[in-house]
Amino acid sequence: MKTNQILKYQVIIILQEYINFKNKKIPKILLGTAPFTAESYFGHRTRLYELDLYNSPENIAKVIKKSFELGLKGINLNTNKTLIKGFEIAVSQGVEMDVIGIVGKINMNYRFPDMEEAKKADWRKDIETLSKYNPSILFIDEFIVDSYDWDLLEEILITIKNKGYIPGLITSFPFKTTEKLLKSPILDLFNFYMVPVNKLGYMMDTGSFLEEDRRKLSNLINKLNKKIAINKILATGIQMPEEAFNFLKTLDYVDMVTIGVSSEKEAEEDFKLLLKM
Repeated sequence: MKTNQILKYQVIIILQEYINFKNKKIPKILLGTAPFTAESYFGHRTRLYELDLYNSPENIAKVIKKSFELGLKGINLNTNKTLIKGFEIAVSQGVEMDVIGIVGKINMNYRFPDMEEAKKADWRKDIETLSKYNPSILFIDEFIVDSYDWDLLEEILITIKNKGYIPGLITSFPFKTTEKLLKSPILDLFNFYMVPVNKLGYMMDTGSFLEEDRRKLSNLINKLNKKIAINKILATGIQMPEEAFNFLKTLDYVDMVTIGVSSEKEAEEDFKLLLKM
Protein backbone atom coordinates (compact mmCIF):
# COMPACT_ATOMS: atom_id res chain seq x y z
CA MET A 1 0.00 0.00 0.00
CA LYS A 2 1.40 3.44 -0.95
CA THR A 3 2.15 6.00 1.77
CA ASN A 4 -0.65 8.37 0.72
CA GLN A 5 -3.10 5.46 0.69
CA ILE A 6 -2.05 4.49 4.23
CA LEU A 7 -2.51 8.13 5.32
CA LYS A 8 -6.01 8.26 3.87
CA TYR A 9 -6.88 4.92 5.49
CA GLN A 10 -5.63 6.11 8.89
CA VAL A 11 -7.65 9.32 8.64
CA ILE A 12 -10.81 7.39 7.89
CA ILE A 13 -10.21 5.02 10.85
CA ILE A 14 -9.87 7.97 13.23
CA LEU A 15 -12.86 9.85 11.89
CA GLN A 16 -15.12 6.82 12.02
CA GLU A 17 -14.81 6.49 15.78
CA TYR A 18 -18.12 6.72 17.64
CA ILE A 19 -19.48 7.31 21.09
CA ASN A 20 -21.89 4.59 22.16
CA PHE A 21 -24.65 6.25 24.16
CA LYS A 22 -28.14 4.97 24.89
CA ASN A 23 -28.00 2.45 22.07
CA LYS A 24 -26.90 5.12 19.59
CA LYS A 25 -23.56 5.38 17.77
CA ILE A 26 -22.64 9.06 17.67
CA PRO A 27 -19.65 10.33 15.65
CA LYS A 28 -16.90 11.89 17.74
CA ILE A 29 -15.95 14.41 15.06
CA LEU A 30 -18.62 16.60 13.50
CA LEU A 31 -18.52 18.94 10.56
CA GLY A 32 -19.30 22.37 11.96
CA THR A 33 -21.48 24.66 9.87
CA ALA A 34 -20.70 28.21 11.03
CA PRO A 35 -18.77 29.13 7.84
CA PHE A 36 -21.72 27.94 5.76
CA THR A 37 -24.07 30.36 7.51
CA ALA A 38 -21.47 33.17 7.53
CA GLU A 39 -21.68 33.85 11.25
CA SER A 40 -20.81 37.42 12.20
CA TYR A 41 -17.96 36.48 14.54
CA PHE A 42 -15.70 35.64 11.58
CA GLY A 43 -15.09 39.37 11.08
CA HIS A 44 -13.94 40.33 7.58
CA ARG A 45 -14.25 36.69 6.46
CA THR A 46 -17.97 36.77 7.12
CA ARG A 47 -18.50 38.67 3.87
CA LEU A 48 -16.34 36.18 1.97
CA TYR A 49 -18.34 33.29 3.40
CA GLU A 50 -21.55 35.04 2.38
CA LEU A 51 -20.33 35.26 -1.21
CA ASP A 52 -18.71 31.84 -1.45
CA LEU A 53 -21.03 29.71 0.68
CA TYR A 54 -24.13 31.34 2.10
CA ASN A 55 -25.28 32.52 -1.33
CA SER A 56 -24.39 29.20 -2.93
CA PRO A 57 -25.85 26.04 -1.38
CA GLU A 58 -24.11 24.13 -4.20
CA ASN A 59 -20.75 25.18 -2.76
CA ILE A 60 -21.89 24.19 0.73
CA ALA A 61 -22.75 20.77 -0.70
CA LYS A 62 -19.27 20.42 -2.21
CA VAL A 63 -17.57 21.03 1.15
CA ILE A 64 -19.93 18.63 2.92
CA LYS A 65 -19.31 15.96 0.29
CA LYS A 66 -15.53 16.37 0.45
CA SER A 67 -15.64 16.11 4.26
CA PHE A 68 -17.72 12.94 3.99
CA GLU A 69 -15.25 11.46 1.49
CA LEU A 70 -12.43 12.19 3.94
CA GLY A 71 -14.24 10.17 6.60
CA LEU A 72 -16.50 12.53 8.55
CA LYS A 73 -19.72 10.80 9.51
CA GLY A 74 -21.55 13.56 11.39
CA ILE A 75 -22.67 17.15 10.85
CA ASN A 76 -23.81 19.78 13.35
CA LEU A 77 -26.92 20.99 11.52
CA ASN A 78 -29.26 23.87 12.29
CA THR A 79 -32.37 24.91 10.39
CA ASN A 80 -30.93 27.76 8.32
CA LYS A 81 -32.66 27.37 4.95
CA THR A 82 -29.52 27.77 2.84
CA LEU A 83 -27.65 25.29 5.00
CA ILE A 84 -30.49 22.77 4.80
CA LYS A 85 -30.59 23.15 1.01
CA GLY A 86 -26.83 22.58 0.76
CA PHE A 87 -27.06 19.53 3.00
CA GLU A 88 -29.89 18.04 0.96
CA ILE A 89 -27.92 18.54 -2.26
CA ALA A 90 -25.02 16.65 -0.66
CA VAL A 91 -27.38 13.87 0.46
CA SER A 92 -28.74 13.58 -3.08
CA GLN A 93 -25.13 13.04 -4.19
CA GLY A 94 -24.60 10.10 -1.86
CA VAL A 95 -23.52 11.75 1.41
CA GLU A 96 -24.64 9.80 4.49
CA MET A 97 -23.96 11.80 7.64
CA ASP A 98 -25.48 11.47 11.08
CA VAL A 99 -27.21 14.70 12.03
CA ILE A 100 -26.52 16.32 15.38
CA GLY A 101 -29.08 19.12 15.43
CA ILE A 102 -29.40 22.58 16.94
CA VAL A 103 -32.82 24.02 17.80
CA GLY A 104 -33.74 27.58 18.66
CA LYS A 105 -31.02 29.25 16.59
CA ILE A 106 -31.80 32.70 15.15
CA ASN A 107 -29.65 35.48 13.70
CA MET A 108 -27.98 37.19 16.61
CA ASN A 109 -25.38 39.88 17.20
CA TYR A 110 -22.66 37.92 19.02
CA ARG A 111 -21.15 41.05 20.54
CA PHE A 112 -24.44 42.31 21.96
CA PRO A 113 -26.81 39.31 22.13
CA ASP A 114 -30.43 39.89 23.03
CA MET A 115 -31.31 36.89 25.18
CA GLU A 116 -34.97 37.85 25.41
CA GLU A 117 -35.20 37.91 21.63
CA ALA A 118 -33.43 34.54 21.47
CA LYS A 119 -36.15 32.99 23.62
CA LYS A 120 -38.72 33.82 20.92
CA ALA A 121 -37.13 31.32 18.52
CA ASP A 122 -39.53 28.72 17.13
CA TRP A 123 -37.78 25.73 18.63
CA ARG A 124 -40.79 23.49 18.14
CA LYS A 125 -40.67 24.10 14.39
CA ASP A 126 -36.92 23.40 14.45
CA ILE A 127 -37.51 20.02 16.11
CA GLU A 128 -40.07 19.21 13.43
CA THR A 129 -37.71 20.29 10.63
CA LEU A 130 -34.73 18.34 11.94
CA SER A 131 -36.77 15.24 12.73
CA LYS A 132 -36.70 14.49 8.99
CA TYR A 133 -33.04 13.56 9.41
CA ASN A 134 -33.50 11.36 12.48
CA PRO A 135 -30.96 13.23 14.64
CA SER A 136 -29.40 11.40 17.56
CA ILE A 137 -28.88 14.59 19.60
CA LEU A 138 -30.73 17.90 19.59
CA PHE A 139 -28.82 20.73 21.23
CA ILE A 140 -30.51 23.93 22.42
CA ASP A 141 -28.86 27.02 20.96
CA GLU A 142 -26.45 28.95 23.16
CA PHE A 143 -28.41 32.19 23.39
CA ILE A 144 -31.44 30.43 24.83
CA VAL A 145 -29.25 28.44 27.22
CA ASP A 146 -27.35 31.51 28.38
CA SER A 147 -30.59 33.32 29.21
CA TYR A 148 -30.84 30.97 32.24
CA ASP A 149 -34.59 30.72 31.84
CA TRP A 150 -34.78 27.36 33.58
CA ASP A 151 -38.52 26.91 32.99
CA LEU A 152 -38.15 27.40 29.24
CA LEU A 153 -35.10 25.18 29.08
CA GLU A 154 -36.87 22.46 31.02
CA GLU A 155 -39.79 22.61 28.59
CA ILE A 156 -37.52 22.30 25.54
CA LEU A 157 -35.38 19.54 27.04
CA ILE A 158 -38.39 17.46 28.04
CA THR A 159 -39.92 17.93 24.58
CA ILE A 160 -36.68 16.79 22.92
CA LYS A 161 -36.50 13.71 25.14
CA ASN A 162 -40.18 12.86 24.59
CA LYS A 163 -39.59 12.98 20.84
CA GLY A 164 -36.97 10.28 21.24
CA TYR A 165 -33.84 12.39 20.85
CA ILE A 166 -30.93 12.89 23.24
CA PRO A 167 -31.10 16.41 24.74
CA GLY A 168 -28.10 18.71 24.88
CA LEU A 169 -27.14 22.31 25.66
CA ILE A 170 -24.75 24.76 23.99
CA THR A 171 -23.20 27.71 25.79
CA SER A 172 -21.08 30.73 24.86
CA PHE A 173 -19.95 31.09 28.47
CA PRO A 174 -18.17 27.89 29.55
CA PHE A 175 -17.23 29.24 32.99
CA LYS A 176 -20.33 31.20 33.98
CA THR A 177 -22.94 28.86 32.51
CA THR A 178 -21.29 25.69 33.79
CA GLU A 179 -21.26 27.10 37.32
CA LYS A 180 -24.94 27.98 37.03
CA LEU A 181 -25.88 24.60 35.57
CA LEU A 182 -24.29 22.78 38.50
CA LYS A 183 -26.80 24.50 40.78
CA SER A 184 -29.72 24.52 38.34
CA PRO A 185 -32.98 22.53 38.38
CA ILE A 186 -32.26 21.18 34.87
CA LEU A 187 -28.98 19.43 35.67
CA ASP A 188 -30.51 15.97 35.23
CA LEU A 189 -32.43 16.80 32.07
CA PHE A 190 -29.60 16.88 29.51
CA ASN A 191 -26.86 14.47 28.50
CA PHE A 192 -24.58 16.42 26.16
CA TYR A 193 -22.99 19.83 26.63
CA MET A 194 -21.21 21.87 23.96
CA VAL A 195 -18.73 24.56 24.98
CA PRO A 196 -16.27 26.84 23.16
CA VAL A 197 -12.68 25.97 24.06
CA ASN A 198 -9.43 26.93 22.36
CA LYS A 199 -5.85 27.60 23.39
CA LEU A 200 -6.28 31.36 23.01
CA GLY A 201 -9.41 31.61 25.16
CA TYR A 202 -11.04 33.33 22.20
CA MET A 203 -14.82 33.72 22.43
CA MET A 204 -14.68 32.30 25.95
CA ASP A 205 -15.78 34.16 29.06
CA THR A 206 -12.32 34.57 30.51
CA GLY A 207 -9.71 37.30 30.46
CA SER A 208 -6.95 34.70 30.18
CA PHE A 209 -6.80 30.99 29.53
CA LEU A 210 -3.55 29.97 31.13
CA GLU A 211 -2.84 26.82 33.14
CA GLU A 212 -4.81 27.86 36.23
CA ASP A 213 -7.83 28.88 34.12
CA ARG A 214 -7.67 25.61 32.21
CA ARG A 215 -7.65 23.60 35.43
CA LYS A 216 -10.62 25.54 36.73
CA LEU A 217 -12.64 24.88 33.58
CA SER A 218 -11.67 21.21 33.61
CA ASN A 219 -12.84 20.86 37.21
CA LEU A 220 -16.15 22.59 36.46
CA ILE A 221 -16.91 20.54 33.38
CA ASN A 222 -15.94 17.24 34.95
CA LYS A 223 -18.32 17.97 37.85
CA LEU A 224 -21.20 18.08 35.35
CA ASN A 225 -20.65 14.43 34.42
CA LYS A 226 -21.98 14.95 30.90
CA LYS A 227 -20.71 14.05 27.45
CA ILE A 228 -18.76 17.10 26.28
CA ALA A 229 -18.54 18.50 22.77
CA ILE A 230 -16.05 21.24 21.95
CA ASN A 231 -16.60 23.97 19.38
CA LYS A 232 -14.44 26.91 18.26
CA ILE A 233 -11.28 24.86 18.77
CA LEU A 234 -9.76 26.80 15.85
CA ALA A 235 -10.73 30.12 17.51
CA THR A 236 -12.78 31.02 14.40
CA GLY A 237 -9.73 30.52 12.20
CA ILE A 238 -7.27 32.57 14.26
CA GLN A 239 -5.55 29.44 15.57
CA MET A 240 -3.47 27.30 13.22
CA PRO A 241 -5.09 23.85 12.94
CA GLU A 242 -2.03 21.83 13.97
CA GLU A 243 -1.54 23.86 17.14
CA ALA A 244 -5.25 23.76 17.90
CA PHE A 245 -5.47 19.99 17.51
CA ASN A 246 -2.39 19.43 19.64
CA PHE A 247 -3.99 21.58 22.34
CA LEU A 248 -7.16 19.50 22.03
CA LYS A 249 -5.14 16.44 23.07
CA THR A 250 -4.34 18.07 26.42
CA LEU A 251 -8.01 18.37 27.46
CA ASP A 252 -9.30 15.64 29.76
CA TYR A 253 -13.03 16.18 29.22
CA VAL A 254 -13.58 16.06 25.47
CA ASP A 255 -15.86 13.42 23.96
CA MET A 256 -16.66 15.16 20.67
CA VAL A 257 -15.45 18.09 18.61
CA THR A 258 -17.02 20.17 15.84
CA ILE A 259 -14.73 21.59 13.18
CA GLY A 260 -15.94 24.02 10.54
CA VAL A 261 -14.19 24.38 7.19
CA SER A 262 -14.91 26.78 4.36
CA SER A 263 -13.60 24.95 1.30
CA GLU A 264 -12.76 21.51 -0.06
CA LYS A 265 -9.05 22.33 0.22
CA GLU A 266 -9.41 23.39 3.84
CA ALA A 267 -11.33 20.22 4.62
CA GLU A 268 -8.57 18.07 3.20
CA GLU A 269 -5.82 19.95 5.03
CA ASP A 270 -7.54 20.16 8.41
CA PHE A 271 -8.99 16.69 8.64
CA LYS A 272 -5.71 15.02 7.67
CA LEU A 273 -4.07 16.84 10.57
CA LEU A 274 -6.33 14.89 12.90
CA LEU A 275 -3.89 12.02 12.46
CA LYS A 276 -1.81 13.77 15.12
CA MET A 277 -4.56 13.62 17.73
